[in-house]
This record gives sequence, structure tokens and C-alpha cells, in this order.
Amino acid sequence: MVSNMKEKEYSRMETALIHGGIYGDSQTGAVNVPIYQTSTYEQKALGENTGWEYSRTGNPTRAALESLIAELEKGKAGFAFGSGMAAITAVLSLFHSGDKILISSNVYGGTFRVLDKIFKNFEISYSIEDTTDLDTLDSRITPEVKAILIESPANPLLTVTDIAGVAAIAKKHGILSIVDNTFMTPYLQRPIELGADIVIHSATKYLGGHSDVVAGLVVVNSDALAERLAFIQNATGGVLGPFDSFLLIRGIKTLGVRLDRHVENAEKAAAHLKAHKAVRKVYYPGLPDAQGYEINKKQAKNGGAMISFELYENYNIRKFFSSLKIIALAESLGGVESLVCHPASMTHASIPYEVRQKVGITDGLIRLSIGIENIQDLLEDLDRAIAESEEKA
Repeated sequence: MVSNMKEKEYSRMETALIHGGIYGDSQTGAVNVPIYQTSTYEQKALGENTGWEYSRTGNPTRAALESLIAELEKGKAGFAFGSGMAAITAVLSLFHSGDKILISSNVYGGTFRVLDKIFKNFEISYSIEDTTDLDTLDSRITPEVKAILIESPANPLLTVTDIAGVAAIAKKHGILSIVDNTFMTPYLQRPIELGADIVIHSATKYLGGHSDVVAGLVVVNSDALAERLAFIQNATGGVLGPFDSFLLIRGIKTLGVRLDRHVENAEKAAAHLKAHKAVRKVYYPGLPDAQGYEINKKQAKNGGAMISFELYENYNIRKFFSSLKIIALAESLGGVESLVCHPASMTHASIPYEVRQKVGITDGLIRLSIGIENIQDLLEDLDRAIAESEEKA
């Protein structure tokens, strides 16, 4: 049986990553939570069980993960799903026909797609807003608006939104504030401490950290929301399996040391790109002249490890991508290996061209997920690819 074998005393995040949630196994003394690879549980008699009945409803390995993420995000309860989109879909299932959700002007393309192509069929509408302008955002709250959903920093332009400010607006109007914290993780930023009601993660990314698991997590700040989301999780069934739950617990144990290296590399890469003659613009919240720099300093530990940038027009980005030798052109982010992608044709292709242009997701935008390799190797790879992509007159 999974349980905390002894009362643990700690107050720091680095220790919570390893010892948080449900730790170890009381039956064997194992320091790792076992993989309970089972679909069902034998019951002693009618109405008598061990607390476990069926693994869609609950599984001890998944429960350990859910307890862990709730502790790390300082929430009331956590929920694990089969993907980040399954997590977002479960949260959006809290709403009803006629409800409206305000979303950040640049969000993950999958979030836009599920709202635009799925939930609108159930008459749940959305509006794209500049959530960095709190006064205007406040004025956009109408009776049908039931939630504000933001990313900070946002994907892919790293736009920073004042989470506490948005949460205050939501509370003023009696609606929910939802924050996708994928880019930062609880190691760098904890939205519930800033007043948010719900936090979402694509745990596929930094929390897993090794590009070997697809998962989503949700943390809520109240027992009432926990009860509603638990019902949705069980009723719709998009749960995370025990083996993937185990992989995610294992990944979270090294989140702190990985992110320290990710961020160290990202800060150097952002400064390097900003000084490069071929780079027109760099988006990175850790740069002093970045949009939202001061707000990000207040609400996050640092600027994170995601960078987006644009080259000048005389550089061919197709050639740039094909010239990289270490950094891989691939979907996703947050793994130990560095990845680069073209948001307009990959992660954000589902967003209409006119909308992409309006919010700044140009055809020349490059998104870079900095890994934990040697930074000099990464900078040399970037420089080489940029040089080879130049189109000389």
C-alpha cells in the first residue's frame, strides 16, 4: 500500500520535488512509489473495499502523482490526464452552453483549436484578449463570461501577464481564473499563490523532462472545484495510466536541477541571439527590455527556458532549420534536448493566418526550447545554421 512511511519535515521546493505528495511504499519500504499496473481491485465483500475499485476512478500510482502536483502548486487537489489537451478539455468541461471564456492573445494552438472547433459546438464561446492590459480586460467582462484563461509566459511570444491582476479581476466578477503554467512549472512560478483558481500543465514538457511521456495535470484551489473536476475526470475517463504516472513522478524529482541548467543556458542563449547581427528580435522574459520583465520578476523565479526569435528577411528559415546539427526540429518542448520549431506551420498552425498575424506569430518566428547540453555547443550550432541560411545579394 502506498503511503508516507514517516512524517516528513521540509519547507523548500527542491526537497518537495523529491519527497512531496505520497512518498514511498509502506508495505516494502521502497523509496519509490510502485507501478500499480492493474485495472481493478479485489473487494472483500459487497460494499467492502480497500479504497480502490477501478483504475479509471483511482489508481495508487496516479494518486501519488496527483498528491505531488497539488503540493507543489500549493493547491487543494491535483488531477492527472492522458495529455495536456485532455487536461484542458476536462477544465473546459466545467462550463455550460451560453458561457464565454476570455483567452490570452497568444496561447497554444491546441487550446485555441479545442475551443474553436469542439466547444463552440456546445455553444461555449471565447474571445481573444490582450490580457496584459488589465483595465481593458476588466471592461470586457460581461454576464456570459465565466472564466479568464491565460498563459504567462505565453506560447510562443513569451508574453507576460500579471497573474495576480487577472486573478483579482476574476474574483471581482465572481468568475474563474485559469493559468496554463507549462512554461514555468511550480519550480519557477505558482499561480495559485498569486490568486488563480485553476492551474493546468502539459506535463509532457518540463515536468516529465525527457520527451518520453505524454501527460496533463490540473490543480485546483478549492474543495468545490476538486469535487466537480473529480467527477469530470471519472465520467469522461481521460486519465493517465500508472506507468506514465510513475515516469512523471520520476521526472519531477529532477525538475529543479534540470531547470536550473535550462535557465542558465537560456539566459546565455537569449543574450547571444540579441547581440547577433542576423537576429531582428528576441522574445525572452529574462531580458531587461522584454515586455513584462518587471511583472515576471515579481511573479516568477526567473525568465524560464523558452526563447522565440526572428531573423532578418535575408535569412532563409527553411535553410536555418535544415542546417542545425544538434538542435532538433520537432514539436514539443521542455526536454533535456534542445528543440526548435516553426510555430506558424507547426504548433500554432490551427490558428487562422489573420489571427496569427494580428498577435505577432509571423511566418518568420522561430521557437527555441533550450536543453541542458553544453551551452557552447548550442551557440555554435545556432551560429552555424544562421550563417548557412544567409542569402547573399
